[in-house]
This record gives sequence, C-alpha cells and structure tokens, in this order.
Amino acid sequence: MVKRDIEIAQEADMHPIEAVASKLGIEDDALEFYGKYKAKVNFDALHNRQGDEGKLILVTAINPTPAGEGKTTTSVGLGDALQKLGKKAAIALREPSLGPVFGMKGGAAGGGYAQVIPMEDINLHFTGDIHAIGAANNLVAAMIDNHIYQGNELNIDPRRVTWRRALDMNDRQLRSIVSGIGARTNGMPREDGFDITVASEIMAVLCLSDSLQQMKDKLRRCLIGYTFDNEPVTLGEIRAEGAVSALLKDALKPNLVQTLEQTPVFIHGGPFANIAHGCNSLLATKMALAHADYVVTEAGFGADLGAEKFIDIKCRMGGLKPDAVVVVATIRALKMHGGVSKADLSAENTDALKRGLPNLLKHIENIQQTFSLPAVVAINAFPGDTQEELSVLKQAIEETGSQVVQSDVWAEGGAGGMELAKEVIRLTETVSDLSYAYELSDSIEEKVEKIVQSVYGGRGTEWSKKARNMAGRLEKLGYGNLPICMAKTQYSLSDTATALGRPTDFTVNVRDLTVSAGAGFIVVLTGNIMRMPGLPKQPAAEQVDVDEQGKISGLF
Repeated sequence: MVKRDIEIAQEADMHPIEAVASKLGIEDDALEFYGKYKAKVNFDALHNRQGDEGKLILVTAINPTPAGEGKTTTSVGLGDALQKLGKKAAIALREPSLGPVFGMKGGAAGGGYAQVIPMEDINLHFTGDIHAIGAANNLVAAMIDNHIYQGNELNIDPRRVTWRRALDMNDRQLRSIVSGIGARTNGMPREDGFDITVASEIMAVLCLSDSLQQMKDKLRRCLIGYTFDNEPVTLGEIRAEGAVSALLKDALKPNLVQTLEQTPVFIHGGPFANIAHGCNSLLATKMALAHADYVVTEAGFGADLGAEKFIDIKCRMGGLKPDAVVVVATIRALKMHGGVSKADLSAENTDALKRGLPNLLKHIENIQQTFSLPAVVAINAFPGDTQEELSVLKQAIEETGSQVVQSDVWAEGGAGGMELAKEVIRLTETVSDLSYAYELSDSIEEKVEKIVQSVYGGRGTEWSKKARNMAGRLEKLGYGNLPICMAKTQYSLSDTATALGRPTDFTVNVRDLTVSAGAGFIVVLTGNIMRMPGLPKQPAAEQVDVDEQGKISGLF
C-alpha cells in the first residue's frame, strides 16, 4: 500500500537543525531556534559571508491541472540529488498559506520521498511569519480608519481607501463588507473587505527587501488611499512604518529546515503567483546563494506567471540571474490539457497527449526564447505512464532542442533525480544571457501587451475604461516605470481558466490596475481573478484531525 505524504514525513529521521546548518557553514550563533528542527537565520549569516555565489536553478512548470505537476516535489528531489552527487546544495521555497492547506490543495511541502520536514509545522503555523504579516497589514488598516475617525488631518476620502484588511484563510464571505456601522464611536461607515494575507502588499514588501532598512523604506512608500482632492496618501504619511517594521523584524529573517535527506531548505515568504509575484523572499535566495554551490528555487504555477514574475520582478530588483531552468510536466497533466477528464487519465491516450503538448512547448519557448535561458524538461513520472506515451513526449521535446529527463523523485527521493541533477549541472556551465519580456521604460499598456503577446501567446489586450484611466493616472503620478505583476488565472495561458492547451488568437481583458508602490510593481487585474479565494464544496479541512498524542493526520 502506498503511504500518504504525511505518513512518510512523520516516519522521517530528522537531524538537529544546527547539523543541517553546518552543511552550509552556518554557525550556531547565526541561528535563532524554534525547537529542535526549525530555525531562523539572522542577517549576519548573509552580510558576513565572503566568496563566490552559487549557481541558481529555477524550477517552473506547465499550467497546473487537477492531475498535478509536482513542481515542489521536483525542486526538493533535485536538491537532494545534487547533494547525493556530492554538491553543496540548498533549496529556497515559499511558505504554505493556511488558505490552500485547508482549501483545495492541501499541504505544500513536496510529496512522496521528496519532501521538506517537519511537514505539519511548515504547513500550519511554522515560525509565525504569515501571522506577523497579517497583523502588520491590519495594524495599517486600523491606523487608517482611526486617522479618519480622529479628525482626518490628511483629508483621506473614506470611499477611496485602497488598503484592505487581511486574513490567512479562504473566506469568500469577507471579500466585500461594510465596516464601522452602529454607534458613532465605531468609526466611519464605509465599504471594506479582506484579501488573503499572502496577497497583502506587506508580503510582497517583505519578500523583495534585503534589509530591515530597505523594508522600512518600501513600507513608507505603500499607497493606502486617496484624498478628497484625488491625491495619493502613503503609509508613511500615517506614520505606520515604524510599528509595522517592529512587527516584522523577526519575520524578515529566513527560516531553515531540511528535506527527508537532510538537504538544507530555506522556506520564507509566500506570495501567490496568480494574484501576487509568486516567489520566495529575496533574502532567503541570496542567503542560500551565499552558502551553497547550487541553489534550487521555484516560482509559483506555470512559466507564464511564476517564471515571468521571477525574472521580470524578482531578478530585476535583486540582481539575480538563473543559470538553468527546469520545466516540470507530467503525462497526466498534458492529457488533461488535451481534453481528457481526470477519471480517464489512467488509460493510455497518445492522441490526447499530442493535443496537450503545445502547452508544454509554449512554456519551453518562453524560457528559451523570451528569457534566453537554458532549459531542461523534467517528466515527473507516475506509475500509470506508458512507454508509448513517454516516447511521444520525449520526441516532441527533443525536437525543440531541449533535453528531457524522467524524474522519479516522488518514489525514490534524490536517487530518482540523479539524471536530472547531472543535466542541470551541465546547463549551469553553459553561457546564457538573461532577457526580459519588456523594458521598464515602456508605457504600462506596452508592458502588458508585450507580456500577453510574447509570454501568453495572445493576440493582444482589451482594456476597460476604468483600467485605461488608471494606467494614465499612475503614469502621471510617476509609477509608469514600475514592472508589471499580472493577476491572471493559473490554469490557462489566457485569462479564461477553461482554455486549456495552447489557446491562440485570444485577447486578455484588463479590468483594473492597482499600484503596489512599496513593493515596487503595478498589479494588473484580468478576468475574474480574486484576491480572497473561497473554500471548495469539500474543503481539505474536513480531512484534517489530531489524536490524543497530538499527531496530525489528513494534511495530505
């Protein structure tokens, strides 16, 4: 009988976290312990480090399907394989949000024998970073409404407060609310709402800051609303940046844990890639690069969202450049892109596989041509894959000039990723030039148009009057040179979730824009994407339990 992920994780032999840190040359005095198996790494471990940086390996994937792709599993298994080859390796991942853990997705720390542990801690409260971000976000919200109630010296228009409250849970009931009703002492009645915490701009600010001072400067620039005279109001003007920074001073420090094979893993920051920029923190990535020869990191969802934002936002801001890219795909997922239902995926179907292949080929094209980076395709193997299907897939990929490697890390851990690791090492030795999808000097509309045409493969964009007016307004306010953060469905290259495979001749509907002036990007809202998800009909929370000994079950 196949063991569940949580069973495998709970049977693992965990090493004390100081032993894991020592593999990277991180001394005990740089660690702040959260029990025996988790620690935060203080900033001295980065700032005092001298020497060459390691090679950066980005793991991305095709557009996700209910069949699963295994991007995190591949990232973890690849890190373990590099360690098995005698390399000084580290992994840098995002923190799971409670929303998806209790919603549709379940746990998010890899799977099978390629997992990060302690799995329950990582998926639940971990070291409290996301809670700290939620508290910081809501402190700002409270200070805004208190400022309005106490006389409104800044002349803030209550109807144009753009800063929303946050909760790390999927709760559609809170998307739109009316607050401040009742007695006069309850505040100014106004329309309000909640975003999931990982969509908060504070999460993005934390993930894109490489020091406490830089974080404070970014927080000061966050836009929180407009005055009655239509002038922007910032977080700094309500004097909140100091208190918010105090709440986040520990959350800014990267967290260190381990894989089942004791490979060091930095898990820090968790912005979603469909509504935010989808990458772990800049500090965690830089700390990993300062201490390891090979660093494996991932970006959320497919290369149209996660990889694009990793390159156009995170690499730009942090001075990073991937040395190699892994594009993860499964035969099951590609058959779904070819029109097969989840119930029928076990049956061999090369015709459906061929119909779904264009989705993978577009993601390879994005990495190789749009971003000018070397790529290898990792086929995340499932027991039901047939040799005929594998042959069809490998031939199609090799015709693009990319290498393709079968990955068995779910079943075998690092041993199942040795060939992938060897190919990644080879790729990191090749010469490549990083390209971006657009120039910062392009207008806002030009940037979005270039992303849609070059990365998504669409014909162009259609802008609502509201969105076009906001683009003009943001450019007048001096935000026109910021990078773009597309808020788009993860399930399709287009903005229509049901348009699977590689849709063509489509337009992306831009309905609104917001500016994350502190984080340093413009969020472009497309389709019906929402910043507060809801729970599915049968949420994963229904399966989670804990026994008398405190042993958790049902996370995955």
